[in-house]
Amino acid sequence: MNLLIEVLAFAVAIGVLVVVHEYGHYSVARLCGVKVLRFSIGFGKPLLQWVSPKSGTEWTVAALPLGGYVKMLDERETGTTIPAEDLPHAFNRQHVAKRFAIVAAGPVANFLLAIVLFAAVFGTGVSEPAAIVATPAPNTPAAQAGFDGGETVVAVRNAQAGQSEPVRSWSDLRWKVLGAAFDHRRIILSAKDGRGTYDFPLDLRDVSEKDVDDDFMSRLGFEPGGGKLIVANVQPGSAAQQAGLVSGDRLRAIDGKPTDNATAFIAYIKAHAGQSITLQVERGGDAQQAGKIQQIHVVPLAQRDETTGQQVGRIGAELATQVPSIEVRYGPLESLQLGARRTWDLAAYSLRMFGRMVVGEASLKNLSGPVTIADYAGKSARLGPSAFLSFLALVSISLGVLNLLPIPVLDGGHLLYYLVEAVTGKAVSDRWQLVLQRAGLACIVALSAIALFNDLARLIHL
Repeated sequence: MNLLIEVLAFAVAIGVLVVVHEYGHYSVARLCGVKVLRFSIGFGKPLLQWVSPKSGTEWTVAALPLGGYVKMLDERETGTTIPAEDLPHAFNRQHVAKRFAIVAAGPVANFLLAIVLFAAVFGTGVSEPAAIVATPAPNTPAAQAGFDGGETVVAVRNAQAGQSEPVRSWSDLRWKVLGAAFDHRRIILSAKDGRGTYDFPLDLRDVSEKDVDDDFMSRLGFEPGGGKLIVANVQPGSAAQQAGLVSGDRLRAIDGKPTDNATAFIAYIKAHAGQSITLQVERGGDAQQAGKIQQIHVVPLAQRDETTGQQVGRIGAELATQVPSIEVRYGPLESLQLGARRTWDLAAYSLRMFGRMVVGEASLKNLSGPVTIADYAGKSARLGPSAFLSFLALVSISLGVLNLLPIPVLDGGHLLYYLVEAVTGKAVSDRWQLVLQRAGLACIVALSAIALFNDLARLIHL
């Protein structure tokens, strides 16, 4: 059943994104007076075909739905004889500005789709973790800013000047901190607890771009808090089982320090290999002992960390965090503004990440292919409409950014040709275009191979 959901979700996602991208090309081409011969969804043998009596465009749904294309009237097509009356409507006869607009319209359509999808999510409401900060690890920027854990962040502003922006959820906080990290700014987080509202200065000027990834909030010491840290599973024969931990136990404190965050808890366990640790546990699984507070002593076993090669402590327990969530909903205009801002932020982040991979500052393991996309499509579809729409928006942005890269065979490569033509007054020669097309095709094949390898590696846990 899960496989069927993944296949259907992947087909819907690819279908929607391809149609929107190609319709961007198609619609602007028609506006510029270019004759469109074929609009194809997919490649290979046509499954469905029909011809529009108004425009003469052949609409096709092909057998291989991993892409699509718009074929325009063009004198450069080999073996094509164009009637004299149709020559003004050929793509190659258009001014360079029109050709630029037609090619750019595909990626732009993907960005517009992302804005609409994000606006729909923000407007209809989404359940997100509250912006409650868990107890930060020592010496992290969050701890140095003064956070003790349990504070709810309500606003953020620049340290120099500027109006405060409200923080409505953990996701909202993450994006505001991400933007400040990219800009290397000092910001002030306003947060409240049971005693009042206080300002916490956070200096992000020294955060390098290679540190801005999926885990950057954790490295800053920020984790969702205010919830419950639960033992989800205990491995047989592990230190946790020998100490008496069972599934359903709520971990309340470790060596007398309150804990509500899995990352900080695991870090503490890793740092205390072979040392006795006292856990304050609230038993939840056993009906007779439910709600009872117990002190459990456990000694983490020293094991080799596969990443660092160092000996770290492990107790053999799987954890789950239950954090408070809130319903976040925005008005129509604010939803569109937030959708545009989120699209811009994600596009900029994608470009920077790709640039870091090119210069070797980020791992090529960040590239994903169709297997990973299908997996996430299925997972987001099972989580509900909001998650699936957000996933669609994210992939639409990635598709738009990818197509704008200045690689021949992609839209960005053609745009580069037109920029050269606009500056020099001469079109790039057919010979150079052929050479660059081959180089571009080699780049795309290499990127696809790396992405597919990464997919398979994730699948078999290499």
